Amino acid sequence: MGAAPRFAFPLFLLGSAVLSAGPLLVRLADVGPTQSAFWRLAIGAPLLFLLVRAVEGRQARLASVPHAGWLTLAGLFFAADLAAWHFGIARTTLANSTLLANSTAFLFPVWGYLVIRKWPTRQAGVALVLAAAGIAILAGRSASLSPAHLSGDLLCLLAAVFYTGYLVVMQRTRRGTTALGALAWATLAGAAILLPVALIAPGAFWPRDWTPLVILALSSQLLGQGLIIYALPHLPPIASGLGLLIQPIFSASFGYGWYGEILAPSDLAGMAIIFIAILLVRSRGATAKRVETRTPPLLGGAQAPD
Repeated sequence: MGAAPRFAFPLFLLGSAVLSAGPLLVRLADVGPTQSAFWRLAIGAPLLFLLVRAVEGRQARLASVPHAGWLTLAGLFFAADLAAWHFGIARTTLANSTLLANSTAFLFPVWGYLVIRKWPTRQAGVALVLAAAGIAILAGRSASLSPAHLSGDLLCLLAAVFYTGYLVVMQRTRRGTTALGALAWATLAGAAILLPVALIAPGAFWPRDWTPLVILALSSQLLGQGLIIYALPHLPPIASGLGLLIQPIFSASFGYGWYGEILAPSDLAGMAIIFIAILLVRSRGATAKRVETRTPPLLGGAQAPD
């Protein structure tokens, strides 16, 4: 754990890159969007509890009743995020589904300032502007060429709001347990919340081919989310937010390779700008934790959560 701050950002980027395969696996699954979200959590939850037992030598524990409530809330946010995102994946390109769902890159830093008053450095602010430009280029080309993508894009943006809530709650919850333990309980809560919805939602519930769903659970829920939740407490909000934007770069490549979603020069330019933003925020000067001393007027003196 002592070495975690040094490797936190690379681990976060690795987890984010692993998550980029999620939209492809959702499309390959032979169940409905909500059902694939449920199976991702239902398969992942017992594996996470087994992993906690193997790694920590004990069962994943709940510290208190309020702690259980926070983890349930995290599961609710994550279930809502996956449901909205999986529906959006089927209605837009792989690149856009990942890109817009990770608008958390901007929502999470805003939360960092308004609530815990961690204001980004000037270099980090430049990185944020560059990331916004990259997103505008990628999303703007999709909307102009195919208005039919609009509903999928909006669902993915809604997913970003829910995912921001999930990260906020998990960052607080991580203070009372280990990363694996918190993720195991939140995953179990999310699966329980999604089960009744998956049973009545359109689409097949039982898969004929379990392979895409098992890979989805192993890659996205265990490895991807595990690395992100582990690294999250060691990073300022702007670094973890922009770290999520590595996903559209990989997802666009998957879309090109599997579905022939052509990458125009503007797409490549947008990806390059996002990559530069990530490199900027990676530097020591950009990720330094700078705390604003003034109280944001909109929150009436809200303090950082304990």
